[in-house]
Amino acid sequence: MVTAPRGPVRRRTIAAASTALAAALAVGGLVALAPSATAGEFLTNGGFESGTLSGWTCDAGTAVVSQAHTGSHALQGTPSASATAQCAQNVTVAPNTTYSLTAQVNGSYVYLGVDGGASTWTPGTNGAYAPLSVSFTTGATQTTAKVFVHGWYGQPAYLADDISLQGPGGGTTTPPTSPPTSPPTTPPTTPPTSPPTSPPSQGLPTHALVGYLHATFANGSGYTRLADVPADWDIIDLAFGETDSPTSGTIHFNRCSATECPSVESDADFKAAIKAKQAAGKKVLLSIGGANGEVQLTTTAARDNFVSSVESIIDQWGLDGVDIDFEGHSLSLNSGDTDFKNPTTPVIVNLISALKTLKAHYGSSFVLTMAPETFFVQMGYQFYGSGPFNGQDPRCGAYLPVIYALRNDLTLLTVQDYNSGPIMGLDNQYHTMGGADFHIAMTDMLLTGFPVAGNTANMFPALAPSQVGIGLPASVNAGNGYTAPTQVDQALDCLTKKTNCGGYTTHGTWPALRGLMTWSVNWDRFGNWEFSHNFDSYFG
Repeated sequence: MVTAPRGPVRRRTIAAASTALAAALAVGGLVALAPSATAGEFLTNGGFESGTLSGWTCDAGTAVVSQAHTGSHALQGTPSASATAQCAQNVTVAPNTTYSLTAQVNGSYVYLGVDGGASTWTPGTNGAYAPLSVSFTTGATQTTAKVFVHGWYGQPAYLADDISLQGPGGGTTTPPTSPPTSPPTTPPTTPPTSPPTSPPSQGLPTHALVGYLHATFANGSGYTRLADVPADWDIIDLAFGETDSPTSGTIHFNRCSATECPSVESDADFKAAIKAKQAAGKKVLLSIGGANGEVQLTTTAARDNFVSSVESIIDQWGLDGVDIDFEGHSLSLNSGDTDFKNPTTPVIVNLISALKTLKAHYGSSFVLTMAPETFFVQMGYQFYGSGPFNGQDPRCGAYLPVIYALRNDLTLLTVQDYNSGPIMGLDNQYHTMGGADFHIAMTDMLLTGFPVAGNTANMFPALAPSQVGIGLPASVNAGNGYTAPTQVDQALDCLTKKTNCGGYTTHGTWPALRGLMTWSVNWDRFGNWEFSHNFDSYFG
């Protein structure tokens, strides 16, 4: 979830430090190769010294300016929300030949490459020009290539100069005839594939309130006995089931000690409270993971340990199911694992198998919820795994194959809309946590579906609205991204009634949106129950 189990605010391993483009970790292939106008030069006007964009075909937002690396002129590109400010040039090349493309660039998220082939990029040059270089080899029958330079959607302006394509012999150029590459296409107004026809509800009310209860640790919010949790809460997630060794797969649930939590109830009273909550129609789940509970099911043995240990905990306490709150490095996609519908990474495949086994063991009454961070879900709209050039964070979008595989067994998905960097929504604009806009945009993505890594041929399908809740911190003490009650209400108005939406236009109206999740019951109690009381006042 969000707050450090042993302190006032739970540590987040990635999201708080991430930005909207934090999927990229490293700059590939940066070497200083000075351009030259030799017989092997294949580009026209690579230094823009004509004072024009002659020889290039460019997006809107591009111009020749005087901030040159050498000479008097350079290219400036100013990306928009729907274009990368690309300039491209077609050249005649020889088959089976290696070429070197170089440039001097200044800015953030500047890309250099050949269409359909190799490329490189930099996340930033610290306000000065820096070299980019990439080599590519043409195919056996290839006679033309289109090289490009561009920025990235919604990012600041960049500069490029001294762009050079070197290869054997003298080159000639042909202006590009095809337009620049399109940005990710906004999904259709209807879901790309149908959501589950009868998603599991397990007797939940139409609108449910979900909260995490600090059951294994104490922090600044104080210990709350399960029996003292008000009746407002429909799902209570016991935080946390953890593992001593991330790759063992064995989960343990060690209740908070009397030393750490002086008011902790006895095991017998805790078990009685679980039964009382269930008798009142509530669901009590084991939440697995959290910031300190890294779980990596790297082997089938770890998978089997996971299943057997979780079954043991569920049976011991008589719980209704599990909540998967894997954070940190628990889920990460291996290089080459590019299809979320057919994952090959062991930690992904084994988790899916383990959850399906648990579902089959307990049957239709088994409650399965997930609470991933935005980095692992909505960031998948732009980036998935390590990407085509292995330069991205391999955890990006890593929850998508798990959600997809369990979509017909998933009771509720409550993405953590907090402790997050800016995330691009379906409007191709970046949205920042803390206000209604962020929750509207992030939830719209789940209820509409979206192209993974911008590929419209690879759509992540919409979930049913009854399977989706919005995750928020209960108070300013609980985590970054606190949203005031009026802003929470605005988000609910927009998503369930399509009113009060502000500047964002949703792709539908979802009155069956299941509800809200918060970190945590303890922090809500600490804040005089502001979060739960607002939920009650809104839904009645």
